[in-house]
Amino acid sequence: MQLLTLPPSSALATSIRATAQVFEDPESQALLNHIQQVAPSDASVLIIGETGTGKELVARHIHNLSARRNRPFVAVNCGAFSESLVEAELFGHDKGAFTGALSAKAGWFEEADGGTLFLDEIGDLPIAIQVKLLRVLQEREVVRLGSRKSIAIDVRVLAATNVQLEKAINAGHFREDLYYRLGVVGLELSPLRERPGDILPLTWHFIEVYSRRLGYGPITISREAEHKLKSYSWPGNIRELENVIHHTLLICHKGVIGRDDLRLSNMRIERQDDNPHHIDNSAEALLARAFQTLFEEHTGALHEKVEDALLRAAYRFSHYNQVHTANLLGLSRNVTRSRLIKLGELAVNKRRPGENVQGGRMLHLSI
Repeated sequence: MQLLTLPPSSALATSIRATAQVFEDPESQALLNHIQQVAPSDASVLIIGETGTGKELVARHIHNLSARRNRPFVAVNCGAFSESLVEAELFGHDKGAFTGALSAKAGWFEEADGGTLFLDEIGDLPIAIQVKLLRVLQEREVVRLGSRKSIAIDVRVLAATNVQLEKAINAGHFREDLYYRLGVVGLELSPLRERPGDILPLTWHFIEVYSRRLGYGPITISREAEHKLKSYSWPGNIRELENVIHHTLLICHKGVIGRDDLRLSNMRIERQDDNPHHIDNSAEALLARAFQTLFEEHTGALHEKVEDALLRAAYRFSHYNQVHTANLLGLSRNVTRSRLIKLGELAVNKRRPGENVQGGRMLHLSI
């Protein structure tokens, strides 16, 4: 079993980072194979995953598998600094560059020279800093805040995020050119609920760590407790699992972890479907769950209500364009038009967004 752990640190006690990662599940093994292929290169890597899935552990593993393994590995949380300080932290500053800058200071890029710089939560960087970061990556040099002199650097950049950067780009919060520059290689870390084969190996690792710290003897787990661990959704991922095991060892009796010893959050919903290790968030599955709620809350005339709601939603999605609505739903334009009129969505002298009035006569742009 391949096990990755973070270096010991007192800060980890209150951290939301995962402190261990295993590659026992088939999906994790496939990820490990991919990591081993791309790690020896100097390509930038963008690691995507929920909080607590082990992004920093993967970044450190990439560094340790590369030719830079004996050089610095510097991890920086981009969301940990205020907008006014993040530039100086990343790129450094000269003496007098701002109030309180009593001496010159190298930034994280210079600290990581020759090695690897891991930029965690890259999506939190302000747009202005993203522009400067892109220039540093392209030119391979930094200019300290308050200085005009450029400093050459040799740094491999690994970045990580727990947000969908594509949505951030569409919203204007993240630069598309920087996204492609950082994501020469993309690695997606699945949440713990989607790799159930890793749950028990991680459980045993944390049992060993915390039983040793607590001075306990051998620990066993009941089958009911194992099932509960594997059926829980683990929204906090590996870090939540670690916290649960730590607490469980404090309250379990006679070295046996039972089902009732596992205090899982009341705010979480355990899955009851046929496959307890996977939540299907496909459009079809989301629609099925919406129908289930509808069936439970309403009775009678549901078919007509659903049809009406679907037509209205499609009409809005198509920006009140009849032709686009008809194409989206697979209906003829005449049928779509007549049903919109019946619903009161299309009527004479009723103006919609996207319609204009010219020459005293209403022109429906959707026609």
